[in-house]
Amino acid sequence: MSTAADLEIWFLTGSQPLYGDDVLAQVAQQSQQVCEQLRESLHALPRVVWKPVLTTSDGIRRAMLDATADDSVVGVITWMHTFSPAKAWIAGLEALGKPLLHLHTQANQSLPWAELDMDFMNLNQAAHGDREFGYIQSRLGIARKTVAGHVTDPAVAQRVSDWARAATGWQASRSLKMARFGDNMRDVAVTDGDKVGAQATLGVSVNAFGVNELVTAVDASADADVDTLVREYEETYEVAPELRRGGDRHQSLRYGARIELGLRQFLEAGGFTAFTTNFQDLGGLRQLPGLAVQRLMADGYGFGGEGDWKTSALLRILKVMAVGCPGGTSFMEDYTYHWGPGEQRILGAHMLEVCPTIAAGTPTVEVHPLSIGAREDPVRMVFTAAPGAALVVGMSDVGGRLRLTANEIDVVAPDQPLPRLPVARAVWSPRPSLTTSAECWLLAGGPHHTVLSSAVGREALADFAEMARTELLVIDAGTDVRTFAKELRWNQSYYRLAQGW
Repeated sequence: MSTAADLEIWFLTGSQPLYGDDVLAQVAQQSQQVCEQLRESLHALPRVVWKPVLTTSDGIRRAMLDATADDSVVGVITWMHTFSPAKAWIAGLEALGKPLLHLHTQANQSLPWAELDMDFMNLNQAAHGDREFGYIQSRLGIARKTVAGHVTDPAVAQRVSDWARAATGWQASRSLKMARFGDNMRDVAVTDGDKVGAQATLGVSVNAFGVNELVTAVDASADADVDTLVREYEETYEVAPELRRGGDRHQSLRYGARIELGLRQFLEAGGFTAFTTNFQDLGGLRQLPGLAVQRLMADGYGFGGEGDWKTSALLRILKVMAVGCPGGTSFMEDYTYHWGPGEQRILGAHMLEVCPTIAAGTPTVEVHPLSIGAREDPVRMVFTAAPGAALVVGMSDVGGRLRLTANEIDVVAPDQPLPRLPVARAVWSPRPSLTTSAECWLLAGGPHHTVLSSAVGREALADFAEMARTELLVIDAGTDVRTFAKELRWNQSYYRLAQGW
C-alpha cells in the first residue's frame, strides 16, 4: 500500500506579467518561501511541491491538466500573490479533477508601516488577487476549501493539514479495491446498498469471492511462517497461557495465525486494501477470523463485519487520513446502553473485530466460545479503548446517494471492570447526551456499524465529504433534535435538486 511519502500537493501561485520580470522574480521567491513553510507544517503528509508562477491562461490550464493526470498528486493549493485576472483561470479550474484549496495569505505577516510605498503595494496584492479568484470560483461553482490567514499561524497550518488528510483519503477512495467474502448478512438492510452508485461516487470497487477461495489461501500457509507469526504474537501481546507453546489450546492460536497469513496473502495478491467477512458464510474456515482481522486493521486495512462493505470502505479511508496522527481508528458497533444511574453511556464492541490502535494498553490474546457461526472457539485480542475525545462515523445508503452521520463523543473508562466480556470494547459518552444523540442518529438512518476514530477530527471529515460531494450530518454538543430534523429535510431537498431528481 502506498504511503503519504509517495504523494504530492502542488502549490500554484497566480500573478500577471504587467509588473515586469523583476516583480515576477520577487513573486517566485516569496511563493517558494510560503510553500516551504507549508511543507514544514505538513511533515507527515503529502509533500508540498512548488510550481513556477502562473501568469497565462494556457499555462494555468496546462498545470491543472498535469495535476489531474498525475496519480501521485492528491490536490492543489492556489494562492494569488499579486493581482491575477480571474478570467485567465476559467479553463484551468474547469479542467482540474483534484481537490482544491484556496489559501488566502500573503508573504509578509506585518505591514512595514514607515517604509510602505506603492512598489510594496503593487507587489503584495493578495487581498486584491484572492478576492478576484474567490469570485471566479464561486461564479463557476467550483468545490474548494478556503483558508484565510498567515501561513505561519498554527491554526492555518492545522486547517490546511486537515484538508491534506482529506485529500489523501479521497485519493485512496478513488482507487479502493475491496474483497467481499460471502454476501451481506441475511435480511439486514443498512449494511447493503448500491455498489454501482458507491463506485460512481467514491470510486470504491467491491469484488465478491466465495469464502472457500480464502480457505484455499489459509490452508496453503507454510508451517514455518505460522511458527514465525506465533512468536510475533507472543512477543507483542499478553498471550493467554493456554494459547502459548505447550498450552492445551496452542493449536487454536496456530490456526488464527494461519488465517492471518492466508488472508494477508490473498489481499496483497489482489491489490485489496479493504475486505468484509460474514459469520453466516464461513465455508471451510475452522474459526471466525478475529485476531487476523484486528491485526490487518492495525496495518491500515478497511474492514466491515457481516458483509458491510460501506463501513469497510469508510474505515480504510479514515485509516489513510489518520496516518501520522495520535490516536486510533477502528471498526465499531453501538452494542448496548447504560441509561444510569450516573452518566448515560454507550458500550461499543463487536463479536471479535475491534482494532488495537484504540487500545488503552497492551491487548491480551485469548480464546473463548462464540455462540454464533458454528465453528471452533476463535482467537481474539481483548482490551478496553483509551479515554479521550473521538468521533463515531457511519455511512448509509439513503436511496440514490450516500450519507455520512457523525457523532462527537468522549471515550471513557468503564464504570466497573468487565471480567466476563471476552471482546475488545469501548465505552463513550455521546454529545450532547445519549438520548439526543440516539434520536438524531435514528432520524438520520445512521448504521449500527461505525468507524470510531480518535485520530481524525471533524474538519478533516467535513473536507472529505465536500470532496466526495457527500452529505455529512454532525451530532455535537450544540445539537437539538428539532433543529437536526429540519436539517435533514433541508438536505433532502438540496441533494435532490443538486442531482436533478
